[in-house]
Amino acid sequence: MKLYYSPGACSLSPHIVLHEAGLAHEAVLASTRTKKLPDGSDFLAINPRGQVPVLELDDGQRLTEGPAIVQYLADLAPASGLAPAAGTLGRYRLMEWLNFITTELHKGFVPLFMPGWPDEAKALSRSKLMERFGWIDGELAGRQWLMSGQGHDHFTVADAYLFTVNRWCPYAGLDTSGLPHLSAHSQRVAARPAAQAAMRHEGILKSA
Repeated sequence: MKLYYSPGACSLSPHIVLHEAGLAHEAVLASTRTKKLPDGSDFLAINPRGQVPVLELDDGQRLTEGPAIVQYLADLAPASGLAPAAGTLGRYRLMEWLNFITTELHKGFVPLFMPGWPDEAKALSRSKLMERFGWIDGELAGRQWLMSGQGHDHFTVADAYLFTVNRWCPYAGLDTSGLPHLSAHSQRVAARPAAQAAMRHEGILKSA
């Protein structure tokens, strides 16, 4: 398999999951700015939307959208505990978390990284994001992982995704230092060998 990624972007989540699952893969740098691959070829030929992540399967098919990719990877390695079994309530709880992170957190960062976006809109985005991170901080009180207490007391793909978007906070002008449970969660994920391996490959380990 091939994972097309951009350093520190949302593709870090499936990159971590690939290492957690112990799945053989090639990580290919894809510039979301120039839309070029290391060999000079056009990334738009891989994904016409020009976005990461993209997972290319052994048969040449491609998957996009992080929440779909990480569940696919988790199902390839069920013994890893990265996702509850398909069809169980636990799996729907996992999807609940993935959907919250992708819609209420991930997309909330978009205005903060857009040049020329009005300051008023950026301030509103920061306020909403802090509110949502604050809620997650409360949910993590007494929990090691997002799914702890929900019938699946393991690190899951949702933890990798939360860790990934939480890393963007300093670059977006968000101070989450007053959210101790969120900070502790991020430190736990960053200490995992799989996260370190993925970040080392992407050249972002020191900034984790």
